[in-house]
Amino acid sequence: MKQFAGTATLAAVALAAGVAAAAAQESIKVGVIQPLTGAFAASGNYVANGAKIAADEINGKGGVLGKKLELVIEDNKSNPTEAAAVAEKLIVRDKVPVIMGAWGSGFTLAIMPKLMEYKVPMLVETSSAGKITTSGNPYIFRISPPSAVEAVAFAKIVDKLKIGKADFLVVNNDWGRGAAEDFGKMFKEHNIRVGLVETMDPPAQDMSAQLAKIKASDADTLIITTAVEQLTLIFKQAAALGLKKRIITTGGSQNPDQLIEQAGAAANDTTHITFFTPWNPNVSADPPMAKAFVAEWNKRGYPFAGLTESFRGYDGIRTIAAAIAKAGKADPEAIRAAFWQIELSGMNGKIKFEKAGPAGQESGQSNPGIYLIKIENGKVVLPSV
Repeated sequence: MKQFAGTATLAAVALAAGVAAAAAQESIKVGVIQPLTGAFAASGNYVANGAKIAADEINGKGGVLGKKLELVIEDNKSNPTEAAAVAEKLIVRDKVPVIMGAWGSGFTLAIMPKLMEYKVPMLVETSSAGKITTSGNPYIFRISPPSAVEAVAFAKIVDKLKIGKADFLVVNNDWGRGAAEDFGKMFKEHNIRVGLVETMDPPAQDMSAQLAKIKASDADTLIITTAVEQLTLIFKQAAALGLKKRIITTGGSQNPDQLIEQAGAAANDTTHITFFTPWNPNVSADPPMAKAFVAEWNKRGYPFAGLTESFRGYDGIRTIAAAIAKAGKADPEAIRAAFWQIELSGMNGKIKFEKAGPAGQESGQSNPGIYLIKIENGKVVLPSV
């Protein structure tokens, strides 16, 4: 009887393994790396939830190549070292053929050597540091604008803003420093003087020393680049110091509704560069898609403030699905080649990759549009400039 029981157990194990293998063959895994905890957790969770909406929508229409998309979501804990570790885990253990990530530029840059080592492509949905697409990594495809592209787009309206001199307050990482460099260069080309460039560490909560220097300067405008959590503190501290300069934020990661909720009156009269306009989907690049996405986001009970981040995850997964479909198989090299061939409508314009970086090792860069919004009396408005 003991032998019989053992044989039966082995048979059951074999059957379970067979069922698991069959289930695995019925799905296509896509790795997702976001800061789900740590300093940038709010933004990372918004992006992840946008990705889930896209996957559910795609799967509801039959999936890709007749298989369901299965998102394997990992937390980089707002830490570059952790980002590299979970990327390797996704590639080696989970066998994902493609990844989306990793919100912050520092996290994405930390992952990039792993992509080269294992030859797996990554769709970059948020990171904006220039060197992500100029360092010679052919496994990088970015749908978010780098600071240089954002600055070029902003240049089309900057003269109308009549900025005389601008100071910068930026987060001390590749994202923030890159924004100061690219916007500073653009300002000089438009005969706008550049003054102070102050930095702050990502987890810093007291920026009063930097703000005091900026208050004492003769600049009329302050350009700020950081995530919404730090912006909230900056606005409150700037108001407490009586800083009266015009404030413009870059990077599209501000969540104006969250700023209104958390910073209150301190957010009034601040101006922000954004990449999606959920307050008025009709001005987006694809109004029907934008309206449907906003409706689904609200249906799931997610905070409206997250929409300016979540659309990145939605567009990212849609772009990956298009590449897998074009590739005809869930193979890393086939997907990498297919990224160059796809063209689809995104929330802020056409998604189509152009070559960036050194010849023979180019990364892909899509060039979306930008929007300028302002907070007035606790409301988001789209100013005419």
